[in-house]
Amino acid sequence: MSFVHLQVHSGYSLLNSAASVEELVKEADRLGYASLALTDDHVMYGAIQFYKACKARGINPIIGLTASVFTDDNALEAYPLVLLAKSNTGYQNLLKISSVLQSKSKGGLKPKWLNSYREGIIAMTPGEKGYIEMLLEGGLFEQAAQAALEFQSIFGKGAFYFSYQPFKGNKALSDQILRLSEETGIPVTATGDVHYIRKEDKAAYRCLKAIKAGEKLTDEPAGDLPDLDLKPLEEMQNIYREHPEALQASVEIAEQCRVDVSLGQTRLPSFPTPDGTSADAYLTDICMAGLRSRFGTPDERYLRRLQYELDVIKRMKFSDYFLIVWDFMKHAHEKGIVTGPGRGSAAGSLVAYVLYITDVDPIKHHLLFERFLNPERISMPDIDIDFPDTRRDEVIQYVQQKYGAMHVAQIITFGTLAAKAALRDVGRVFGVSPKEADQLAKLIPSRPGMTLEEARQQSPQLDKRLRESSLLQQVYTIARKIEGLPRHTSTHAAGVVLSEEPLTDVVPLQEGHEGIYLTQYAMDHLEDLGLLKMDFLGLRNLTLIESITSMIEKEENIKIDLSNISYQDDKTFSLLSKGDTTGIFQLESSGMRSVLKRLKPSGLEDIVAVNALYRPGPMENIPLFIDRKHGRVPVQYPHEDVRSILEDTYGVIVYQEQIMMIASRMAGFSLGEADLLRRAVSKKKKEILDKERSHFVEGCLKKEYSVDTANEVYDLIVKFAN
Repeated sequence: MSFVHLQVHSGYSLLNSAASVEELVKEADRLGYASLALTDDHVMYGAIQFYKACKARGINPIIGLTASVFTDDNALEAYPLVLLAKSNTGYQNLLKISSVLQSKSKGGLKPKWLNSYREGIIAMTPGEKGYIEMLLEGGLFEQAAQAALEFQSIFGKGAFYFSYQPFKGNKALSDQILRLSEETGIPVTATGDVHYIRKEDKAAYRCLKAIKAGEKLTDEPAGDLPDLDLKPLEEMQNIYREHPEALQASVEIAEQCRVDVSLGQTRLPSFPTPDGTSADAYLTDICMAGLRSRFGTPDERYLRRLQYELDVIKRMKFSDYFLIVWDFMKHAHEKGIVTGPGRGSAAGSLVAYVLYITDVDPIKHHLLFERFLNPERISMPDIDIDFPDTRRDEVIQYVQQKYGAMHVAQIITFGTLAAKAALRDVGRVFGVSPKEADQLAKLIPSRPGMTLEEARQQSPQLDKRLRESSLLQQVYTIARKIEGLPRHTSTHAAGVVLSEEPLTDVVPLQEGHEGIYLTQYAMDHLEDLGLLKMDFLGLRNLTLIESITSMIEKEENIKIDLSNISYQDDKTFSLLSKGDTTGIFQLESSGMRSVLKRLKPSGLEDIVAVNALYRPGPMENIPLFIDRKHGRVPVQYPHEDVRSILEDTYGVIVYQEQIMMIASRMAGFSLGEADLLRRAVSKKKKEILDKERSHFVEGCLKKEYSVDTANEVYDLIVKFAN
């Protein structure tokens, strides 16, 4: 007899499971299960991650959730019910059920709502905590039978089951469920409620529950808790040996559940153009007007570049996207909200410049459009926009009012039990004094991504403290088991998603703040679903600039136009050369100050370059860059033909754009191909880099460079990748 686990909680049932999604799927695969369900409490946080992990291992993902349901429309108490998606319709209904539970009605779902969203769903009672089970425990057999038949009438025959668990030491209840099944004709199915992976994880699970309840681990023996591990098939067969029909039912349910979540299709919202003009035509009109407003009578280069960019944008079907961004930027400017001049690859777009989305002329600064949108690689455009941190919410509110509350949401992030937090939390539960837990946590090196295991290897003091105390050793062992699990949710600092269709058709939502919903899926999974993500960044720096300019305008009665400041201002460069840069965006860290003092910048290029070099890897080129600038070391070029590309940076490769230009000039790459090379370089994947090397060398040979020159230049490019 085979079996499938249909009741499984992951760490996304916050502090109610010690099992990460990845580990659950990995273990199910190791145990030879062909299907697995995920049924977290009320939420679907892990659904996409689970779906992808199962698909990668050839397991059938059964997407579900445990919903609290009120006994009737006026009831005060709700009881859990396990819901599984049978089809795509069922999956979409779960999105809506979860959204309702996390926003409109946190206590539970009214039966009338359940009735609206029942299609494509299989339901099961949850075991001891269910409503029917509670009635049976109270000796109310007739009421239990009536309630069961009501559920069956909602979900339909063959789509409602009793969960039958004979291993709970509650034989009377198990017997009653079998009797109820016989009388109502509603089948039983075997389930093992999973809250951790292996038997030895029970202590970690108890510990999480105590953290959630804010209690200490009492001295009650752990034996009282049922085993909630992901049991192997043999063990389940043994438990259910007298009831093979229950095992068989779980397999039959699993076989009915086939959901196909469409990943990778784009769902861009459309912009409401005036008089039903097409988005393409409207975008062209406002770009031409913007070009005239920026340049008066523009020269041929600008017209050609604009035409080229518009062609690519139309071909990639992104006209609506640019109109949406243009529109809310226009709104911000009309409301006197200062916006950043543009950052990242979007500054390479002339369309963005003439639409006043950015304030950087890409032609004057040799910025490449292909780095932002590559016609040879379809991927979503990504424009990061900076607003003063005090006014960012105004812009989000505007977007929400324009496209509708169900079409705009902020993005969830999960605070995890990182190394220090895990130690402190577990220590508290075990009764370790806050002072001692704090001392222990301070021995963990403060570095992003630091794990407890690494910390122990790197800190001899931590290792010594743990070896001296069996209690602390126990705390450490359990902390390692729960490390990395999600602890709470919060709102992503910048991300906002927009969708053409109502968001609950694509993603479960939950309550956010100020009337704006929050997605239940994190950033990377929204991109998998093809939703448009935009970053609305709140910068304290812009708030500062905004208040300073308005103070000057009030006091001195002069209007300041920041876009008309001269880039050759000696006072500015002397200030920077002294490293006097507190409060100056991206130039205020102590490391950056010391570089500025040595560099003594004398032009905008120097500031831009040092900002690009100041990151792990390229940093080792800073001394060379400074020596060449000040003439202490002669400037050399890998080849005379790239002199004009590297002249501004004294022969040092500083920017990803320079890689693209070199590949275009020496190896005859199109800029689209050059962008693929740039991406390979930034991802540092060896096999892709090797493949690109032969492509690069071949291209150079065609243009009559020697093999040695070609390899030498490519080596420089790869070195830059570090």
